[in-house]
Amino acid sequence: MPQPRLTFWQIWNMSFGFLGIQFGWGLQMANMSAIYQYLGAEESDIPILWLAAPITGLIVQPIIGYYSDRTWCRLGRRRPYFLVGAIFASLALIAMPNSSTLWMAAGLLWILDASVNISMEPFRAFVGDKLPEEQRKTGFAMQSLLIGLGAVAASSLPWLFTNVFGLETGAQEGSAIPYSVKLSFYIGSVIFFVAVMYTILTTKETPPEDIEAFEKEKAESAGVGHMFVEIFSGIKSMPKAMRQLAVSQFFTWLGLFCLWLYFSPAVATRVFGGVVGQPEYQEGVEWAGVCLSAYNFIAFLFSFALIALTKKYSAKAIHTVCLLCGALGLSSIPFITEPKLLLVSMVGVGVAWASILSMPYAMLSNVIPAKKMGFYMGVFNFFIVLPQIVASLGLGQVVNHLLDNNAAIAVALGGVSMLVAAFSLRFVDENN
Repeated sequence: MPQPRLTFWQIWNMSFGFLGIQFGWGLQMANMSAIYQYLGAEESDIPILWLAAPITGLIVQPIIGYYSDRTWCRLGRRRPYFLVGAIFASLALIAMPNSSTLWMAAGLLWILDASVNISMEPFRAFVGDKLPEEQRKTGFAMQSLLIGLGAVAASSLPWLFTNVFGLETGAQEGSAIPYSVKLSFYIGSVIFFVAVMYTILTTKETPPEDIEAFEKEKAESAGVGHMFVEIFSGIKSMPKAMRQLAVSQFFTWLGLFCLWLYFSPAVATRVFGGVVGQPEYQEGVEWAGVCLSAYNFIAFLFSFALIALTKKYSAKAIHTVCLLCGALGLSSIPFITEPKLLLVSMVGVGVAWASILSMPYAMLSNVIPAKKMGFYMGVFNFFIVLPQIVASLGLGQVVNHLLDNNAAIAVALGGVSMLVAAFSLRFVDENN
């Protein structure tokens, strides 16, 4: 039975949890590299310490997608996963800035990423569950809008606490991590949980049309063994357009990971001339957070334009142009010495980010079977996490041995990768 069309506010309610999820991601992206350096990491150590993010995504997302397709209870199909992930992610956000050692922070990052993935992965399938085909681009664009809004606030919080509310820049006695960062993580944990709960309480899910047939199919496919068989067979039988789109996803997220790993150290050391432990370094990290907030704010604003553009142009055309903007923004970073000019580069990154969060999923949702929406959304995320694993394992060596630990050039490599991603989209057939 086709899904009924939803109003703007119904789509807003079902997407609102993403604001909280992005608060968790935004705090992580803006602050984790600096947290590692506060605890003693060198720049070449950063990629391997970030390995938690892609590994947990690789493991958790297809499993959660598989089981959420087969779940039905009082809370529905996807909402139980929203709730469980939100509880554990909120607790991890509280614990993270209280890390006393490097490996404690790395371990907590594994817990945080696993928890965020438990909440986030079913949200993508939620759009396919709730919206008719002609509204799905709007649904994903709405997610992009709320992601941008959440990340704007999360990325800028430490800077706001220091420069607007007058908190001291340095760390408290007995801690290497500044209090402004700690307070930001505490606030983020509350917002994460409240936003996800808002979606859970305001959006109902439609039960399977034939609940007896659903329960029978679930019983026949129960067991861990069957799950792994279906995951591997599903990868092998991916729709043609999904395989083609995977190439673009790989290079897109390789570029983004270069940004997230090295932008804060690049600004702190290359633009502000700071060294870990000096006030200039912390000022640079906080300004990098403002820049990351800026690109998310641009993504937030551009999401309104995306909603309009989706009514006139194909998702493929929109995404190609947006990725080119992102490539230009990232590639400009090594040439900038004036902090405020970094905000200009962030415009291109923000345009790309709004599209990255919506257009690939809009293309994908129309070529995969509805009953396996959660599973294939999880499998598709392989091509988000695999490039991150590549970056985590190899980028540190490249930066150390070939780039003379120049974090700014590492960010620019991300621009080259995003350019390749834009070019590869020309081979995607949206109808297969």
